[in-house]
Amino acid sequence: MRRRLVISYLLLMVLVLIALETPLAVTMASRETDRVRADRLADATRFASLAGPALRDAEPGPIASELSSYDNLYGIGAAIVDRERSTPVASPRWRPTPGTASVLDMALSGQQTSVPESVWPWTTGPVVVAVPINDGGEVLGAVVIVTPADPIRRAVAVWWSLLALAGLLAVLACVLTAFGLAGWVLRPVTELDAVTHEIAEGDRGARVQHRLGPPELRRLAASFNHMADVVSDVMDRQRAFVAHASHQLRNPLTALRLRVEELGPSLTDPDGRSEHRLALEETDRLALVLDALLTLARAEREENERITVDAAAVAASRVAAWAPLARHRSVALLLATSDAPAYAQTVPTAVDQALDALIDNAVKFSGAGGAVTVTVARRDNGVVLEVRDSGPGMTESQLGQATERFWRAPDAQNVDGAGLGLTIAAVLADASDGRLTMRPGETRGLVAALWFPAPEPEPEPDPDPLTDPLTEPVDGELATDRRPTLTR
Repeated sequence: MRRRLVISYLLLMVLVLIALETPLAVTMASRETDRVRADRLADATRFASLAGPALRDAEPGPIASELSSYDNLYGIGAAIVDRERSTPVASPRWRPTPGTASVLDMALSGQQTSVPESVWPWTTGPVVVAVPINDGGEVLGAVVIVTPADPIRRAVAVWWSLLALAGLLAVLACVLTAFGLAGWVLRPVTELDAVTHEIAEGDRGARVQHRLGPPELRRLAASFNHMADVVSDVMDRQRAFVAHASHQLRNPLTALRLRVEELGPSLTDPDGRSEHRLALEETDRLALVLDALLTLARAEREENERITVDAAAVAASRVAAWAPLARHRSVALLLATSDAPAYAQTVPTAVDQALDALIDNAVKFSGAGGAVTVTVARRDNGVVLEVRDSGPGMTESQLGQATERFWRAPDAQNVDGAGLGLTIAAVLADASDGRLTMRPGETRGLVAALWFPAPEPEPEPDPDPLTDPLTEPVDGELATDRRPTLTR
């Protein structure tokens, strides 16, 4: 493409040079010819003023010596021609030429003339001028001067050579400028091509410099970078979605498997039937988790749906779900909350999935004989859920890396897990306009706190005993509030 641009610029420059230099070259040739013609006409006019006696009296007189001196000094032949076309006086170098006859005819008719109009470098004839000799209005003859045209041709050739050299320098400058201009114009395209190959080879961080080239290509580079950022972000979300899915499905399946194992010897007991019911609830929750994974894939998009949940009820449900695993690992799993609901506004299943991740880590790292406490409280115009464990905890530097995908503490490399639990909790909290914070415990362990915003209060209409179903009399009594724990 650069070669085509340079060729187009060069062709345009050549056409411009031809259009400009051709008239200039013609003008230079005419100017040199006119200069010599003017000199020879002036000389011929002076000779004509001296040639009258020679033609009237048939005596050469002073004109013969003038022509001879002129010939010796300039090397130019001249002659006096009468009306009978004879040559009574001529210089030593006088030689008639093929153009002399036509010029002489015009001079004998009373007009001074010359040939050719212009001398070109490729012509060979001389410059011939003729001036009539008048005497009282009568034409007695003519003065004819034949000038060699070689000096004119050489001068024209020199001027044309200079023009050609100037044109060549202009073409060279045009080529250099065209290469620079084409490089400036095509540099973003070239870099765009290179970055495209780099991205295709796996370097998703490659980007185009969007401050090079013309404005149109700078906008193209900026658009390409934006597109690459969007595609890279989509790929990151897709990979995170797969990782989150595999991690999140493992936790409820582990708890479900332990519950089913414990059902074996006690299916006929009331406690066994209760455990069987809880197992069925866990299977139902798996379907909800699968739906929630789609929400996680859209975690940073503004159109995420928000629902209002009772965080205290969700925490109680999750503690009950993880209790078998905690007993299996000899870890005390406790819940500290009040009986009053603690409503929070989150994306669907954000509270239970985040709690799953935090409880899983707490139980895993507390070890046998440890304790995990889940606390629910209303604070800072929202709801705070704290998971406190008695494990080894983390240092300040480790706390800064804990939410990175697949990060594992150096002393936890041999512990089961993919390093995604805290990442999932942080993403879900952020998608719900909440936050995840972690700090070391007072004595040991780790305290992970989830904060979710409280729902905005909705204006309640004035109660009407005749139409309000919540206050409608039932068997002589007022019905209590029957709103569900989970509302949209």
